[in-house]
Amino acid sequence: MSAAGYGRSAQLPSRAEQAEGWRAPGQDAGWLNPVKESFLLRLLVRKELRVRYRGSALGMVWSYVKPAVQFLVFYIAMGVFLELNKGTPAYAVYLFSGIVVVNLFGEVFGNATRSITGNQALVSKIYLPSELFPWSSMIVALVHFLPQLVVLLVGALLFGWLPSTTAVIAFGLGMLILLIFTMGLGMLTASLNAAFRDVENFVDLIVMVATWLSPVLYRIDMVQRSIDGTVWWWLYQLNPLTIVVELFHVAFWRYSKPVVDEIASGVPGSETLATPGEPFGLWWAGMLIALAVFVLGTVVFERSKRRFAQEM
Repeated sequence: MSAAGYGRSAQLPSRAEQAEGWRAPGQDAGWLNPVKESFLLRLLVRKELRVRYRGSALGMVWSYVKPAVQFLVFYIAMGVFLELNKGTPAYAVYLFSGIVVVNLFGEVFGNATRSITGNQALVSKIYLPSELFPWSSMIVALVHFLPQLVVLLVGALLFGWLPSTTAVIAFGLGMLILLIFTMGLGMLTASLNAAFRDVENFVDLIVMVATWLSPVLYRIDMVQRSIDGTVWWWLYQLNPLTIVVELFHVAFWRYSKPVVDEIASGVPGSETLATPGEPFGLWWAGMLIALAVFVLGTVVFERSKRRFAQEM
């Protein structure tokens, strides 16, 4: 090939070629990469699933075993020993509704934080849109979340729960707030973790205490009786995880037969939703906080990603 021909082939795509979908090497669509590069995203998801269960005898069965053991430990310790099940109708559904939330939060948050450092070979040696790594971690977490959701649905049905429009809306709002909020946090910490490996240890601490900082094991009216009228009560309610857990309680627990019977009997303290507002409480505040965190995480990630290869 002549020098002129070589130079022509090495030129950037023309405007016509760009209009047809050609892009110059190294150029990407920023935060839209997970949509525009869906094929690469699917490949990364398959790779993560294969690596996760390589050499495992049980494979996806672990998606059932881990939450089941977690549920039994909490139910025995909090429900039986501390007798929280006596004051909470359908406590098993109440408990597991919160467990699936914090499990999804923990897996998305932790995996997204490690998504860049965990794919060091790909990040440092070839060009791939960096946004694909945390997003593939989220999709893998959702794959593991589905078996837990099935178990939750079966358990709720056993307690006389029937699906309703309110339950569907509450579940949809909860999932949306949780994923937006957690992905924002994950992209922020993934950027920081590429430079400072201590970040993932802080993330582990946050995930560890998340169960106790939201009404998973106990009812929210217990918190209200302790700190009502203080700024801590409002801060507790504005915790996005608190809002999401309460939305899941609306979706799967509030309309089970034991809860409906208790509310109908007018037992004092039977209302457990965060105030103000029925039946979705402070969902709008949770959505605003989640969007703000997502924008912050995306901006920091976009500004940091060009340094990932050098920082590995």
